[in-house]
Amino acid sequence: MLKLKISHLTEYQYDNKISLGLHDLFLIPQIQPNQRLIDWGLEMNPTPDSSSVRTDLFGNQYSQIWFKEPLDFLSIKNEIVLISSEFNPFNFLIDPEFEVEPKDDSLPAFQYSNEEKDYLNFFIRKEGGQVFESDLVEIFSGSSNLLDFLVKLTSSIYSCWKHQIRMEQDLWSPEFTYSKKEGSCRDLAWMQMHMLGSIGLATRFVSGYAFNPEIESGHELHAWIEVYIPGASWIGLDPSLGLLVGHNYVPLAHHPDPQKTLPVQGKFFGEGKSELFTEVKINEVKD
Repeated sequence: MLKLKISHLTEYQYDNKISLGLHDLFLIPQIQPNQRLIDWGLEMNPTPDSSSVRTDLFGNQYSQIWFKEPLDFLSIKNEIVLISSEFNPFNFLIDPEFEVEPKDDSLPAFQYSNEEKDYLNFFIRKEGGQVFESDLVEIFSGSSNLLDFLVKLTSSIYSCWKHQIRMEQDLWSPEFTYSKKEGSCRDLAWMQMHMLGSIGLATRFVSGYAFNPEIESGHELHAWIEVYIPGASWIGLDPSLGLLVGHNYVPLAHHPDPQKTLPVQGKFFGEGKSELFTEVKINEVKD
């Protein structure tokens, strides 16, 4: 069992007074069945004129805030305390009819039921699929089943692509990340989504926190993916570490579009530039 205290500070400094539009804060922990939320709260400076908790189409809870008066500074501090119990990430059964027999010379083509397709088509990313074909064929032909393939692909991305920390907020294209053989956690996640989409698998991008007990500082927002497998539901995969997602992950938002998982989403109006400062601290609490 793991008890975590997460402190996430986000500050915007504007060089002139500006007006903020409606802002959505995807900072509410999306608690999993193995987790229990002890405490959660947002501290904001200045205090919003009003706020409410909403739920989007994909089931993410988020805070919506707005301000009447212009401002030149905004601070948002997210505080979370939760307990997370260990679980076996392989404890599921895949519907046998969804399995595709591995072949040596062709890409697998997974097919969801008609009922599943109606919902999942939006989650299947197929752009640039030919770029990944040779790697996918090689890994799939050497796998005993779908789960073995997912494990080997995730491990292969971890082994063959260099993980880097990029502070820029842009997202590299999957083709660029593939050719460069490196990328941030979000770049590698976005690439894997397209790899799996090219063989018909539905995926979604996940933004949140991942606790690494081996480091005392340097925690940042993390990104990984989930793939939908009939019989198993959504399975978390972390290509940055080559692992299935375990009890040390705390999701904040999931969406087929990575931009819709950003922790702070909104616009400002007026003349000026903004500077962003963020800091994430994650500590294990010993009772």
